[in-house]
Amino acid sequence: MTLLLLVIIYLAFISLGLPDSLLGAAWPVMQKDFGAPLETAGFLFMTIAGSTIVSSLVSGKLLKRFGTGKVAFFSGFITASALLGFYFAPSIIWLFVCCIPLGLGAGAVDAALNNYVAIHYKAHHMSWLHSFWGVGASLGPIIMAQFISEQNGFRNGYLSISGIQFALAVILIFSLPLWNRVSKNSNMAVNNSLEDTPYESAHENLKHIKPLQIKGVKLALLSFLFYCGVEATVGLWGSSYLVNMKELPASVAAQWVSFYWGGLTIGRFITGFVTFKMSNKMLIRMGQIIAVIGAALLILPLPSFISLVGFIMVGLGLAPIFPCMLHETPRRFGKTHSQTIMGYQMAVASTGSTFIPPLLGLIASYTTIGIFPYLLVIYIALMLLCSEQLNSLIRKRVRLSKVKVI
Repeated sequence: MTLLLLVIIYLAFISLGLPDSLLGAAWPVMQKDFGAPLETAGFLFMTIAGSTIVSSLVSGKLLKRFGTGKVAFFSGFITASALLGFYFAPSIIWLFVCCIPLGLGAGAVDAALNNYVAIHYKAHHMSWLHSFWGVGASLGPIIMAQFISEQNGFRNGYLSISGIQFALAVILIFSLPLWNRVSKNSNMAVNNSLEDTPYESAHENLKHIKPLQIKGVKLALLSFLFYCGVEATVGLWGSSYLVNMKELPASVAAQWVSFYWGGLTIGRFITGFVTFKMSNKMLIRMGQIIAVIGAALLILPLPSFISLVGFIMVGLGLAPIFPCMLHETPRRFGKTHSQTIMGYQMAVASTGSTFIPPLLGLIASYTTIGIFPYLLVIYIALMLLCSEQLNSLIRKRVRLSKVKVI
């Protein structure tokens, strides 16, 4: 029963990733079909992400009232309906309308499933959970590439993904009894208790300290902002960059971007095993270095296939960063405020996904899409800088806690 529900949750995360990469892969064709400016994709993406933020903020109340299973089913249903709307959309205005339920469904199911797995399953399942999101994000452009060259190609691509989402909604509605049964199984609860963290050891009275007053929290929030900004920017504008700057066919560009999502997926799957041997801090640092090298390859005047290598390296580099930063939260800032800070991090992450990709589109509309790799390098470098400054603060805090113990 437990294994069956875990498989269903993994399938749900695959379906959660499927729509996330569709718009970027299909936009070179959609732009011509609707006669829209290049930057319109950024505003569509902003609408989806903004709706995701709203649903994430209210997800706690929804979960308390309806439970995880019902929220996951309803979210999957409205997501499938929104994708069906992309198939029928007669104009850009209708695309914006469909983006709202698409974002609302994605935000609610994301928060619901992450929370459920964190409570009822072991920690390494979290990394694998996000790798299955990557499976969906990788399959999205692949499925779209099969239709994109045909007449009404992008519409048929959205129709096929919508069908998959409706199938998942059917699975979820039949799985509703499983959620409560697993929740009541006390053996499934994971003891996530930690030893006193350096922050808690150095401060006795934590109740009077506001989370945002903790040193390093703002650096952590900036790290999440730039991480999600990079991840979403590559997914949204990678295909347009390859078509306009590398002169690749739209179908080939979509396939190449799918390799980026593939690198992200494989990297997160491997991370689930590597975490037993390497610290989160080391994995985060290595990932950022690999990602910035991959982005730099896109700048160099090298043959086109090197761009594919660059996209894969960026995906592999980004893979461990997000789950490892989430897992580090209690150790960095203590158990007392970790849940509140976790919420702040997810909100800022969604903000990065919402505003940073459209910023590139806006700048590119006045210059060129060729700025794409330069901005990636800047964003990743800023993320690395924030992360290393945070590590430095934590090292000082560790020394302080040791002095206090002595």
